[in-house]
Amino acid sequence: MIVIKSLILLSIFVTSTALGIMLANKYKDRVTDLKQMRSALNILKTKIVYTYEPLPEIFLEISSKFTNSIGEIFKLSSFKMKEKSAGTAWKEALLETKTNMNKEDLKTIESLSKLLGKTDVDGQLSEIELLEKFIDEQIEKAEGEQRKNEKLYKSLGVIAGLAIAIILI
Repeated sequence: MIVIKSLILLSIFVTSTALGIMLANKYKDRVTDLKQMRSALNILKTKIVYTYEPLPEIFLEISSKFTNSIGEIFKLSSFKMKEKSAGTAWKEALLETKTNMNKEDLKTIESLSKLLGKTDVDGQLSEIELLEKFIDEQIEKAEGEQRKNEKLYKSLGVIAGLAIAIILI
């Protein structure tokens, strides 16, 4: 009986700790997604300036460089551009892809859809540069939230697990 009770208490502690770590990782993953989106936009900007390739080809190439949700956004956008405008494809791909970014991040990144493929090269570049500045600010905020909340959730998971285990003893 003591062995079963010990196993149950241990499983509660491990589960609680794992939940705390999962919650903490959300903050780290958001920072990663924002940094990768920044890198992807930098590649997009460079490709627009120097290669004059069509946007679907550029997006497909960018998607091959990123294996997470950022790559999926660009890949999905590329495929959707075969049937829809670049702006519509971008907007739909952002909505359909699960990322770790918050609503504010996604709403601003979605703003790229307004000028994507509709203006000349200079207009698109200025929009991308503006978006890069916003993402830089969001990265700073996300890193601050990560520093503040990552340790909190990890500790909270461990403490909650210990508290429950102690109460059940």
